Amino acid sequence: MRAFVVRGPRDAGVEDVPEPVAGPGDVVVDVARVGLCGTDVEFFTGDMAYLHSGHAAYPMRLGHEWCGTVREVGGDVDPAWLGRRVTGDTMLGCGRCARCRAGRRHVCEDRYEVGIRGGFPGALAERMAVPASSLHAVPEAVDDAAGALVEPGGNALRAVRAADLAPGERLLVLGPGTIGLLVAMLARAAGAHVHLLGRSAGSLEVARSLGFEASDRAGLPPGPWDGVVDATNHPAMPALAAGLVEPGRRVVLIGLSTTPSVIDTRDLLLRDVTAVGILSGSPGLAGAIEHYATGAVDPRPLVAVTVGLDGVADALAGARPPGAGVGPKVHVDPRR
Repeated sequence: MRAFVVRGPRDAGVEDVPEPVAGPGDVVVDVARVGLCGTDVEFFTGDMAYLHSGHAAYPMRLGHEWCGTVREVGGDVDPAWLGRRVTGDTMLGCGRCARCRAGRRHVCEDRYEVGIRGGFPGALAERMAVPASSLHAVPEAVDDAAGALVEPGGNALRAVRAADLAPGERLLVLGPGTIGLLVAMLARAAGAHVHLLGRSAGSLEVARSLGFEASDRAGLPPGPWDGVVDATNHPAMPALAAGLVEPGRRVVLIGLSTTPSVIDTRDLLLRDVTAVGILSGSPGLAGAIEHYATGAVDPRPLVAVTVGLDGVADALAGARPPGAGVGPKVHVDPRR
């Protein structure tokens, strides 16, 4: 089958690779749609921290935001999964440690991460094998585009929950990219008043087109804010978030910089601020699906364009595919 393989920094392309097999407890999925994200870009450029810590190594098969249909089930898997549309958890814990047993497999020390960590092949391929235990059924009300946005939606939902806002309270979201916009959508669905802070005129216009207030630093309304979510990759933004939040409230950190961020802990301690880190969408996947299925949130306007596997390298290198809309997300249809 065809798959997108990253052989080294900025060295990647489509290759013929062996078909996946559904071993015991696994399923094979026909991949319908895959989202590209900043983590994929960092692996493509060689900047991703896992490459330097030993948790990942080239060659790699990327892709962790996906939707597809189960075509084969392995031993000990309920055959009812056959033919079902699904998405899946990125974080695959060992299942034996205390963290996994407590429902926190997304922080298991020995976890695999689909398309990211431990050499587990990702979804940028015609087919993929994943554990049946990682699957989430995707209802017909959620199409393939929305299905491939469940994983980032789960992350965003966890960030909204971590901000701990009541209806009518004010949330500031730093960064109007895919995660920031999903945070804004989910927070608005929960009754929060949302403002997005960004830098580029294009990203701010996308936020405004979705009905949000958005500005650069010069136009930022006065604070403090009842909650602040940093969804950027800029090392200075966590400190800004800590300084803008209402005393006694929460800063949520979901963006990740390639260089260290510095926060003056006095901004947390002397103002009784709680900082919460969000690693994974795992505990939020079911909630994201529910929000999409009920129509409370429609993430599809975030998708600018869908390309085939042959267009992935250019997209990861920063090229805007022909015909792309204004949204921040590029999707891939491996069947093209």
